[in-house]
Amino acid sequence: MAVLGAGIMGASTALFLARRGARVTLFDRAATVLAGASRSNEGKIHLGYLYAADPSLDTARRLLPGGLAFKALTEELVGCAIDPAVSRDDDLYVLHRASVVGVDDATRYYEAVSALVDQHAERAEYLSPIREARPRRLSQRDLDAGFDSSTIVAGFRVPERSVATEWVADRFAAAIDAEPRIDCRLRTTVTGVRGAAERLVHPLQVETDEGVDGPFDAVVNALWDGRLVLDASLGLPLPKTWSHRFRLSAFVRTTRDVEVPSAVVATGPFGDVKNYTGRDLYLSWYPTGLVAEGNAIAAPVPRALGEDERARLLGEIVARLGAVVTSVRDVLPYVASARLAGGWVYAAGRGPLDDRASTLHRRDRVGIERTGDYVSVDTGKYSIAPWLARQVADLLA
Repeated sequence: MAVLGAGIMGASTALFLARRGARVTLFDRAATVLAGASRSNEGKIHLGYLYAADPSLDTARRLLPGGLAFKALTEELVGCAIDPAVSRDDDLYVLHRASVVGVDDATRYYEAVSALVDQHAERAEYLSPIREARPRRLSQRDLDAGFDSSTIVAGFRVPERSVATEWVADRFAAAIDAEPRIDCRLRTTVTGVRGAAERLVHPLQVETDEGVDGPFDAVVNALWDGRLVLDASLGLPLPKTWSHRFRLSAFVRTTRDVEVPSAVVATGPFGDVKNYTGRDLYLSWYPTGLVAEGNAIAAPVPRALGEDERARLLGEIVARLGAVVTSVRDVLPYVASARLAGGWVYAAGRGPLDDRASTLHRRDRVGIERTGDYVSVDTGKYSIAPWLARQVADLLA
């Protein structure tokens, strides 16, 4: 079988298939597996709280099962506990005065998501076992201690956490390397797929910039920024809308433990901070980190950033986020290293995040499409990739 794309979706799919006895060829244009957004993102393992602009709860219902299953499935895939990568405290959701969701609506939404979590049989399997998901309103004293009072109007503690994605990526890479049934074709760009008699049934062949590979019994398209181009070339129906965004964030390591909460500034084009270990942090400010975007079927080519511009963006992210999450400023004297990293983000939606009607405020239209022996997967979110990958393996088994 062939798997196209070696992000967390493709790597998880390849491992599940190989563990069931299949021989898998894993293609990616990067030099290593999990080299892009799967290595460099905030690692939020979603339960649905982020999508308060979707009061239907469709997004929360879609993300919740995969988020709760992430720990068990990832540990099965990488062969070790992932507890060292899990952020140490529950997330704070703080509402920006320019949020597209008001305080009352947000309160109702967080309570509704918590009710969904509490009803789920696997809530104790989450990154940190959930006994009661009830959101807890932050006092004004708590807000004043860590946030700008002229910008943040309310805050809540919710039971979501994140994983340090670079740590997880390294374990996936080791698992792929140790699996004899997986053949990695890295630094290889996929250009097409073809099947018997022009149909997408086996034997299938994968066309690349280096030639033609195959035959394969099945092909899984788990690409992130090239999936639509390939699907369209094969005549598959595309979503009504879509967007590609190239996002960068700051990854910081400090010389000592810092008391900065993991916090999401909601809901709209703002930012967040993740404190994984006390010394390893993720800092994001959306308007600064968004360096390329487009609505064409192919992702635009991001312009190269020189060292001076990367340094400027890194400094601006820290400054803009620190103006809102004021405790971020306390990190600065203890920074040992800081890097700017990220990758492409695909979504079956579009529109600015400061517009409540933007379809980017939803992630319910994700999942698996199959035509013959060709499977295309819209991962939607990092957090549900292992869960979707297991479904793909079940489908093809």
